[in-house]
Amino acid sequence: MTVELQHPMKPQSTPDESARGRFVSGIRSLILNDLAADLGEAYRNRAAPAFRKAHGRDPETSREAHEALRGDPAFNIYSAMRVQAQKMVWASVSDSVEREAERLAQEAAKADGPGSLTLDPALDVPRNVHAIDVHLMPGSYVRGADSLEAGAVYDRGLAVFSMGLMGANLDDIGLSMSQYVKQRFPDFAPRRILDTGCTVGHNTLPWKQAYPDAEVIAIDAAPGPLAYASARAKMQGQEVHFRQMCADDLAFEDESFDVVWSSMFLHELSKKQRAKCFEEAYRVLRPGGLMVHMELPPNEQMGAFEGFYLDWDSYYNNEPYYKGFRDEIPRDLCARAGFGEEDFFEFVVPSIGIYGEQAVRDAAKGDRAEGVGQQTTGRLAEGVMWYGFGAFRK
Repeated sequence: MTVELQHPMKPQSTPDESARGRFVSGIRSLILNDLAADLGEAYRNRAAPAFRKAHGRDPETSREAHEALRGDPAFNIYSAMRVQAQKMVWASVSDSVEREAERLAQEAAKADGPGSLTLDPALDVPRNVHAIDVHLMPGSYVRGADSLEAGAVYDRGLAVFSMGLMGANLDDIGLSMSQYVKQRFPDFAPRRILDTGCTVGHNTLPWKQAYPDAEVIAIDAAPGPLAYASARAKMQGQEVHFRQMCADDLAFEDESFDVVWSSMFLHELSKKQRAKCFEEAYRVLRPGGLMVHMELPPNEQMGAFEGFYLDWDSYYNNEPYYKGFRDEIPRDLCARAGFGEEDFFEFVVPSIGIYGEQAVRDAAKGDRAEGVGQQTTGRLAEGVMWYGFGAFRK
């Protein structure tokens, strides 16, 4: 199911364009349910036994599962259809965005709600933001100096891509995670919150809603999505300050934030960028501050097939750093940046939009680390669950 965006900044679609989006969502649902099940059967019944015969053991890693499956008809069909469906996501929304581009620019220019937008024309936008069509999205995150189109394409495209699983405002991750933090740490009262790699702010605004007295700042390297994000937030009456900046080189003073947050961002970074992001997060956090990330679960917690099923995007969806991130261990990433190992935590939180606030409250009770694994998170888990990890700075 494709959701219709609920904010005034959305590109308007014709009935035919809306129908096209619903069709693409339906194709993606078929692939990620029926064809994924066929792929799992092919692995268990053909690929793994063949690998076992050749090597005297089962595949032990995501890479070996990939090796075992490559060339199997089920793998070829699944991969070919998924790549084409991904391209269809962006094709299904591009006409409406191009037609609406001028109106969106006018709407953004007159948006007079709270918050602010600060762009930095001198910023050297990283190549992994502008030179790679990430997620097979044409033009990636940069289309002109400050064109809103990249943000609009991402916003509308995600509505098609997510099949209704991220909520009507595509903010289910932010809503679920911020409420989890609020329930698990009821005495924690942040005054200043930083969202790194915010894109169009889907999962930024929920932090302002959860902590309305806090100042919320959101950064991204791409100017167009930031301009779209700012207009989108203003039109929803949410006071968020958007700034063009790289997360691995923060222009903020030491110990100036209480929360550093990101969602589905770390796997977009090179190993060097990622390490620097953690160091920067530690630097700008005040003592007692919290770093928390929603991300893909690490390979160490997955079986070989389950790990490859997630790592597929690294090979075929133009996400070159995806597998590299998933091969790392979150606890070690935090420790290398200066966080104490005893201050690290990881968790799984159910979708607040699907399961409700009580399910999030239940998940926040006690130590939830035992709930992390391939049965509770990732694309093959039952239901919609989000994996997160973080650490407090002493």
